Amino acid sequence: MKFTFTKEVLLKEMAIAQEIISNKTAISILSNVLLIAKDGSLTIRATDIKVTFETKIPVDVIEEGATTVFSDKFTSIIASMPSGEIEAEQKDQKLIIKSISKKAKFSLKTISDNDFPSFTDFTSVQFFEVPAKEFKEMIAQTIFAVSDDETRYFMNGIYMEKKENNLIFAATDGRRLAFMQHDFGIALPDFKGSIIPPKILSIIQRRSPDEGMISIGLSEKNIFFTFNAYKFSSVLIDGQFPNYERVIPETQAHVFEVQSGDFLQALKRVALLVEQKSKRIFLKVSSGTLSITSNESELGTADEEIPCKYEGDEVTLALNYIYLEEPLKVLGSENIKIEFTDPMRAITLRPEIDTNFFHIIMPMQME
Repeated sequence: MKFTFTKEVLLKEMAIAQEIISNKTAISILSNVLLIAKDGSLTIRATDIKVTFETKIPVDVIEEGATTVFSDKFTSIIASMPSGEIEAEQKDQKLIIKSISKKAKFSLKTISDNDFPSFTDFTSVQFFEVPAKEFKEMIAQTIFAVSDDETRYFMNGIYMEKKENNLIFAATDGRRLAFMQHDFGIALPDFKGSIIPPKILSIIQRRSPDEGMISIGLSEKNIFFTFNAYKFSSVLIDGQFPNYERVIPETQAHVFEVQSGDFLQALKRVALLVEQKSKRIFLKVSSGTLSITSNESELGTADEEIPCKYEGDEVTLALNYIYLEEPLKVLGSENIKIEFTDPMRAITLRPEIDTNFFHIIMPMQME
Protein backbone atom coordinates (compact mmCIF):
# COMPACT_ATOMS: atom_id res chain seq x y z
CA MET A 1 0.00 0.00 0.00
CA LYS A 2 1.27 3.42 -0.94
CA PHE A 3 -0.49 6.78 -1.20
CA THR A 4 0.09 10.52 -0.86
CA PHE A 5 -2.21 12.97 0.84
CA THR A 6 -2.56 16.52 2.13
CA LYS A 7 -1.82 16.94 5.83
CA GLU A 8 -4.77 19.20 6.66
CA VAL A 9 -7.40 16.95 5.05
CA LEU A 10 -6.30 13.76 6.80
CA LEU A 11 -5.71 15.44 10.15
CA LYS A 12 -9.34 16.61 10.32
CA GLU A 13 -10.63 13.07 9.87
CA MET A 14 -8.12 11.54 12.28
CA ALA A 15 -9.34 13.92 14.98
CA ILE A 16 -12.77 12.30 14.70
CA ALA A 17 -11.25 8.81 14.78
CA GLN A 18 -9.44 9.76 17.98
CA GLU A 19 -12.74 10.70 19.62
CA ILE A 20 -14.09 7.23 18.87
CA ILE A 21 -11.12 5.11 19.89
CA SER A 22 -10.67 4.02 23.46
CA ASN A 23 -6.97 4.23 24.30
CA LYS A 24 -7.56 2.32 27.54
CA THR A 25 -8.72 -0.85 25.82
CA ALA A 26 -6.74 -4.02 26.41
CA ILE A 27 -7.41 -5.15 22.84
CA SER A 28 -4.62 -3.48 20.87
CA ILE A 29 -6.40 -3.54 17.51
CA LEU A 30 -9.06 -1.17 18.94
CA SER A 31 -6.35 1.44 19.48
CA ASN A 32 -5.66 1.29 15.75
CA VAL A 33 -7.31 2.98 12.81
CA LEU A 34 -8.00 1.03 9.62
CA LEU A 35 -6.69 2.58 6.41
CA ILE A 36 -7.85 1.31 3.00
CA ALA A 37 -6.27 2.89 -0.09
CA LYS A 38 -8.30 2.09 -3.20
CA ASP A 39 -9.79 3.76 -6.28
CA GLY A 40 -8.29 7.19 -5.61
CA SER A 41 -9.53 7.45 -2.05
CA LEU A 42 -8.54 6.54 1.49
CA THR A 43 -11.18 4.92 3.68
CA ILE A 44 -10.65 5.55 7.40
CA ARG A 45 -12.36 3.40 10.01
CA ALA A 46 -12.25 3.54 13.80
CA THR A 47 -14.19 1.76 16.53
CA ASP A 48 -14.32 1.06 20.24
CA ILE A 49 -16.67 -1.90 19.46
CA LYS A 50 -19.76 0.03 20.56
CA VAL A 51 -19.28 3.13 18.36
CA THR A 52 -17.99 3.01 14.77
CA PHE A 53 -16.81 5.71 12.37
CA GLU A 54 -16.05 5.62 8.66
CA THR A 55 -15.20 8.26 6.09
CA LYS A 56 -13.43 8.62 2.74
CA ILE A 57 -11.06 11.30 1.54
CA PRO A 58 -9.45 11.75 -1.88
CA VAL A 59 -5.77 10.71 -2.03
CA ASP A 60 -3.30 9.80 -4.75
CA VAL A 61 -3.20 6.00 -4.58
CA ILE A 62 0.07 4.65 -5.96
CA GLU A 63 -0.44 1.10 -4.72
CA GLU A 64 -3.72 -0.22 -3.33
CA GLY A 65 -3.84 -1.97 0.02
CA ALA A 66 -5.07 -1.91 3.60
CA THR A 67 -3.58 -1.99 7.08
CA THR A 68 -4.15 -0.73 10.63
CA VAL A 69 -1.89 1.61 12.56
CA PHE A 70 -1.84 2.97 16.12
CA SER A 71 -4.20 5.95 15.84
CA ASP A 72 -2.79 8.21 18.55
CA LYS A 73 0.80 8.17 17.26
CA PHE A 74 -0.26 8.30 13.62
CA THR A 75 -2.32 11.42 14.35
CA SER A 76 0.54 13.02 16.30
CA ILE A 77 2.98 12.32 13.49
CA ILE A 78 0.70 13.84 10.85
CA ALA A 79 0.13 16.89 13.07
CA SER A 80 3.90 17.40 13.47
CA MET A 81 4.59 17.32 9.73
CA PRO A 82 5.01 20.54 7.73
CA SER A 83 2.04 21.58 5.61
CA GLY A 84 1.76 20.02 2.20
CA GLU A 85 1.99 16.57 0.66
CA ILE A 86 2.84 13.53 2.78
CA GLU A 87 3.57 10.00 1.61
CA ALA A 88 2.54 6.82 3.44
CA GLU A 89 3.83 3.41 2.39
CA GLN A 90 3.49 0.01 4.00
CA LYS A 91 6.64 -2.12 4.05
CA ASP A 92 7.29 -5.27 6.09
CA GLN A 93 4.49 -4.71 8.61
CA LYS A 94 5.47 -1.08 9.05
CA LEU A 95 3.94 2.15 7.78
CA ILE A 96 6.57 4.58 6.53
CA ILE A 97 5.37 8.19 6.76
CA LYS A 98 7.44 10.97 5.27
CA SER A 99 7.11 14.55 4.15
CA ILE A 100 7.62 15.05 0.41
CA SER A 101 9.04 18.56 0.85
CA LYS A 102 11.16 17.90 3.96
CA LYS A 103 13.31 15.05 5.23
CA ALA A 104 11.08 14.13 8.17
CA LYS A 105 10.42 10.38 8.22
CA PHE A 106 8.64 8.03 10.65
CA SER A 107 8.08 4.28 10.84
CA LEU A 108 5.11 2.80 12.72
CA LYS A 109 4.35 -0.88 13.30
CA THR A 110 1.10 -2.09 11.77
CA ILE A 111 -1.40 -4.86 12.50
CA SER A 112 -3.11 -6.74 9.68
CA ASP A 113 -6.48 -5.37 8.61
CA ASN A 114 -7.83 -8.95 8.88
CA ASP A 115 -7.85 -8.52 12.67
CA PHE A 116 -9.95 -5.34 12.54
CA PRO A 117 -13.63 -5.71 13.61
CA SER A 118 -16.14 -5.86 10.77
CA PHE A 119 -18.65 -3.02 10.32
CA THR A 120 -22.41 -3.27 9.72
CA ASP A 121 -23.41 -2.76 6.11
CA PHE A 122 -25.26 0.57 6.03
CA THR A 123 -27.10 -0.37 2.82
CA SER A 124 -29.21 -2.86 4.80
CA VAL A 125 -30.56 -0.09 7.08
CA GLN A 126 -33.62 2.07 6.36
CA PHE A 127 -32.87 5.76 6.95
CA PHE A 128 -34.93 8.91 7.43
CA GLU A 129 -33.64 12.48 7.18
CA VAL A 130 -34.00 15.42 9.57
CA PRO A 131 -32.47 18.92 9.45
CA ALA A 132 -29.08 18.88 11.16
CA LYS A 133 -29.50 22.17 13.02
CA GLU A 134 -32.75 21.17 14.73
CA PHE A 135 -31.48 17.69 15.57
CA LYS A 136 -28.36 19.16 17.20
CA GLU A 137 -30.57 21.48 19.24
CA MET A 138 -32.47 18.45 20.54
CA ILE A 139 -29.19 16.92 21.69
CA ALA A 140 -28.06 20.16 23.35
CA GLN A 141 -31.34 20.50 25.27
CA THR A 142 -31.18 17.03 26.82
CA ILE A 143 -27.73 15.44 26.89
CA PHE A 144 -26.54 17.01 30.15
CA ALA A 145 -29.41 15.36 32.08
CA VAL A 146 -28.26 11.80 31.28
CA SER A 147 -27.43 9.74 34.39
CA ASP A 148 -23.84 8.56 34.92
CA ASP A 149 -24.94 5.94 37.50
CA GLU A 150 -23.94 2.68 35.81
CA THR A 151 -26.13 0.64 38.17
CA ARG A 152 -29.11 2.34 36.50
CA TYR A 153 -27.81 1.75 32.98
CA PHE A 154 -31.25 2.27 31.42
CA MET A 155 -30.89 5.99 32.27
CA ASN A 156 -27.36 6.25 30.82
CA GLY A 157 -28.64 7.58 27.48
CA ILE A 158 -31.19 9.78 25.75
CA TYR A 159 -34.52 8.14 25.03
CA MET A 160 -35.75 8.77 21.47
CA GLU A 161 -39.24 7.94 20.33
CA LYS A 162 -41.88 9.01 17.83
CA LYS A 163 -45.30 10.25 18.92
CA GLU A 164 -47.75 11.29 16.21
CA ASN A 165 -45.30 13.08 13.93
CA ASN A 166 -43.02 14.41 16.65
CA LEU A 167 -39.53 13.21 17.36
CA ILE A 168 -39.07 13.15 21.14
CA PHE A 169 -35.89 13.25 23.24
CA ALA A 170 -36.01 12.63 27.00
CA ALA A 171 -33.17 12.28 29.51
CA THR A 172 -33.21 11.83 33.27
CA ASP A 173 -30.92 11.01 36.17
CA GLY A 174 -33.78 10.40 38.58
CA ARG A 175 -33.74 13.93 40.03
CA ARG A 176 -34.43 15.90 36.86
CA LEU A 177 -35.90 15.44 33.40
CA ALA A 178 -34.95 17.18 30.16
CA PHE A 179 -37.60 16.92 27.46
CA MET A 180 -37.85 18.14 23.89
CA GLN A 181 -40.14 17.29 21.00
CA HIS A 182 -39.92 18.51 17.43
CA ASP A 183 -42.18 18.32 14.42
CA PHE A 184 -39.86 18.59 11.43
CA GLY A 185 -42.76 18.90 9.02
CA ILE A 186 -41.87 15.60 7.38
CA ALA A 187 -43.32 12.12 7.74
CA LEU A 188 -41.25 10.10 10.20
CA PRO A 189 -41.23 6.31 9.96
CA ASP A 190 -42.51 4.25 12.86
CA PHE A 191 -39.80 2.89 15.14
CA LYS A 192 -39.49 1.44 18.62
CA GLY A 193 -38.37 3.81 21.38
CA SER A 194 -34.60 3.57 21.77
CA ILE A 195 -32.00 4.59 24.38
CA ILE A 196 -29.03 6.25 22.64
CA PRO A 197 -25.64 6.45 24.42
CA PRO A 198 -24.42 10.03 24.91
CA LYS A 199 -21.00 9.35 23.33
CA ILE A 200 -22.36 9.01 19.81
CA LEU A 201 -24.72 11.98 20.23
CA SER A 202 -21.90 14.19 21.52
CA ILE A 203 -19.86 13.35 18.43
CA ILE A 204 -22.80 14.06 16.11
CA GLN A 205 -23.41 17.37 17.89
CA ARG A 206 -19.79 18.49 17.46
CA ARG A 207 -19.07 17.12 14.02
CA SER A 208 -22.25 17.54 11.99
CA PRO A 209 -22.81 20.80 10.08
CA ASP A 210 -25.47 23.37 10.96
CA GLU A 211 -26.75 23.26 7.40
CA GLY A 212 -28.13 20.29 5.50
CA MET A 213 -29.63 17.03 6.67
CA ILE A 214 -28.65 14.13 8.90
CA SER A 215 -29.78 10.63 7.95
CA ILE A 216 -30.80 8.40 10.86
CA GLY A 217 -31.35 4.65 10.76
CA LEU A 218 -32.39 2.19 13.45
CA SER A 219 -32.12 -1.54 13.81
CA GLU A 220 -32.99 -3.76 16.74
CA LYS A 221 -29.70 -3.09 18.53
CA ASN A 222 -27.99 -0.20 16.70
CA ILE A 223 -28.47 3.38 15.57
CA PHE A 224 -26.83 4.77 12.42
CA PHE A 225 -26.05 8.32 11.28
CA THR A 226 -24.76 9.58 7.95
CA PHE A 227 -23.97 13.12 6.75
CA ASN A 228 -21.51 14.45 4.19
CA ALA A 229 -18.93 11.66 3.75
CA TYR A 230 -19.31 10.39 7.33
CA LYS A 231 -20.87 7.18 8.62
CA PHE A 232 -21.38 6.58 12.34
CA SER A 233 -23.09 3.82 14.27
CA SER A 234 -23.56 2.92 17.91
CA VAL A 235 -24.93 0.06 19.94
CA LEU A 236 -28.17 1.06 21.67
CA ILE A 237 -28.62 0.69 25.43
CA ASP A 238 -30.71 -2.39 26.14
CA GLY A 239 -33.24 -1.67 28.86
CA GLN A 240 -36.59 -0.14 29.79
CA PHE A 241 -36.47 3.66 30.00
CA PRO A 242 -38.51 5.09 32.90
CA ASN A 243 -42.02 6.35 32.20
CA TYR A 244 -40.96 9.99 32.05
CA GLU A 245 -44.50 11.26 31.42
CA ARG A 246 -45.46 10.42 35.01
CA VAL A 247 -43.19 13.16 36.40
CA ILE A 248 -44.47 15.94 34.10
CA PRO A 249 -46.99 18.05 36.06
CA GLU A 250 -50.29 18.57 34.29
CA THR A 251 -50.77 21.97 35.93
CA GLN A 252 -48.84 24.07 38.44
CA ALA A 253 -50.24 26.71 40.75
CA HIS A 254 -47.55 29.40 40.62
CA VAL A 255 -45.08 30.87 38.15
CA PHE A 256 -42.39 33.53 38.20
CA GLU A 257 -40.37 34.96 35.33
CA VAL A 258 -36.78 36.24 35.33
CA GLN A 259 -34.23 37.46 32.82
CA SER A 260 -32.12 34.44 31.79
CA GLY A 261 -28.74 36.17 31.69
CA ASP A 262 -29.21 37.86 35.06
CA PHE A 263 -30.34 34.61 36.64
CA LEU A 264 -27.43 32.59 35.23
CA GLN A 265 -24.79 35.09 36.31
CA ALA A 266 -26.29 35.40 39.79
CA LEU A 267 -26.34 31.61 40.10
CA LYS A 268 -22.67 31.38 39.20
CA ARG A 269 -21.72 33.96 41.80
CA VAL A 270 -23.83 32.49 44.59
CA ALA A 271 -22.53 29.00 43.77
CA LEU A 272 -19.04 30.11 44.79
CA LEU A 273 -20.14 29.50 48.38
CA VAL A 274 -22.23 26.38 48.02
CA GLU A 275 -21.76 23.09 49.88
CA GLN A 276 -19.85 20.97 47.36
CA LYS A 277 -21.60 17.75 48.32
CA SER A 278 -25.20 18.96 48.19
CA LYS A 279 -24.77 21.84 45.70
CA ARG A 280 -27.89 23.33 47.30
CA ILE A 281 -28.99 26.91 46.73
CA PHE A 282 -32.17 28.63 47.90
CA LEU A 283 -34.58 30.63 45.76
CA LYS A 284 -36.83 32.94 47.77
CA VAL A 285 -39.42 34.44 45.49
CA SER A 286 -41.65 37.37 46.49
CA SER A 287 -43.49 40.09 44.63
CA GLY A 288 -40.99 41.66 42.21
CA THR A 289 -37.87 40.05 43.69
CA LEU A 290 -35.99 36.74 43.50
CA SER A 291 -33.38 36.21 46.21
CA ILE A 292 -30.72 33.56 45.53
CA THR A 293 -28.68 32.40 48.53
CA SER A 294 -26.14 29.74 49.45
CA ASN A 295 -24.39 28.64 52.61
CA GLU A 296 -21.04 26.88 52.91
CA SER A 297 -20.96 26.11 56.61
CA GLU A 298 -17.19 26.40 57.12
CA LEU A 299 -16.61 29.39 54.86
CA GLY A 300 -19.56 31.74 54.58
CA THR A 301 -22.71 32.70 52.72
CA ALA A 302 -23.73 34.41 49.49
CA ASP A 303 -26.89 36.33 48.67
CA GLU A 304 -28.02 38.12 45.53
CA GLU A 305 -31.31 39.64 44.45
CA ILE A 306 -32.61 40.04 40.91
CA PRO A 307 -35.94 41.40 39.68
CA CYS A 308 -38.68 38.96 38.75
CA LYS A 309 -42.33 38.92 37.74
CA TYR A 310 -44.36 37.16 40.41
CA GLU A 311 -47.69 37.57 42.17
CA GLY A 312 -48.28 35.45 45.23
CA ASP A 313 -47.12 34.62 48.72
CA GLU A 314 -43.40 34.48 49.53
CA VAL A 315 -42.02 30.98 48.86
CA THR A 316 -38.56 29.44 49.28
CA LEU A 317 -37.34 26.58 47.07
CA ALA A 318 -34.19 24.53 47.68
CA LEU A 319 -32.56 23.23 44.48
CA ASN A 320 -29.32 21.78 43.15
CA TYR A 321 -27.80 24.81 41.39
CA ILE A 322 -26.32 22.64 38.60
CA TYR A 323 -29.83 21.51 37.70
CA LEU A 324 -30.66 25.17 37.08
CA GLU A 325 -27.40 26.27 35.53
CA GLU A 326 -27.14 23.58 32.84
CA PRO A 327 -30.55 24.15 31.20
CA LEU A 328 -30.14 27.93 31.51
CA LYS A 329 -27.06 27.70 29.30
CA VAL A 330 -29.01 26.13 26.43
CA LEU A 331 -32.59 27.41 26.68
CA GLY A 332 -31.82 30.26 24.30
CA SER A 333 -34.58 32.52 25.64
CA GLU A 334 -34.19 36.05 26.93
CA ASN A 335 -36.56 35.32 29.79
CA ILE A 336 -37.45 32.04 31.50
CA LYS A 337 -40.39 30.87 33.57
CA ILE A 338 -40.21 28.71 36.67
CA GLU A 339 -43.47 26.99 37.51
CA PHE A 340 -44.20 25.28 40.85
CA THR A 341 -47.00 24.22 43.15
CA ASP A 342 -45.26 23.84 46.52
CA PRO A 343 -41.62 23.66 47.72
CA MET A 344 -41.50 19.85 47.85
CA ARG A 345 -42.97 19.05 44.45
CA ALA A 346 -41.39 19.14 40.99
CA ILE A 347 -40.74 22.51 39.38
CA THR A 348 -40.72 23.23 35.65
CA LEU A 349 -38.18 25.45 33.91
CA ARG A 350 -39.15 26.63 30.43
CA PRO A 351 -38.67 29.56 28.00
CA GLU A 352 -40.98 32.55 28.34
CA ILE A 353 -42.61 31.71 25.03
CA ASP A 354 -44.07 28.24 25.43
CA THR A 355 -42.12 25.93 23.13
CA ASN A 356 -41.58 22.22 22.77
CA PHE A 357 -38.93 21.82 25.42
CA PHE A 358 -38.76 22.11 29.20
CA HIS A 359 -36.87 20.84 32.22
CA ILE A 360 -38.37 19.23 35.32
CA ILE A 361 -36.35 19.55 38.54
CA MET A 362 -37.03 17.83 41.85
CA PRO A 363 -36.48 20.12 44.85
CA MET A 364 -34.21 19.34 47.82
CA GLN A 365 -34.87 19.29 51.53
CA MET A 366 -34.48 22.71 53.13
CA GLU A 367 -31.94 21.36 55.63
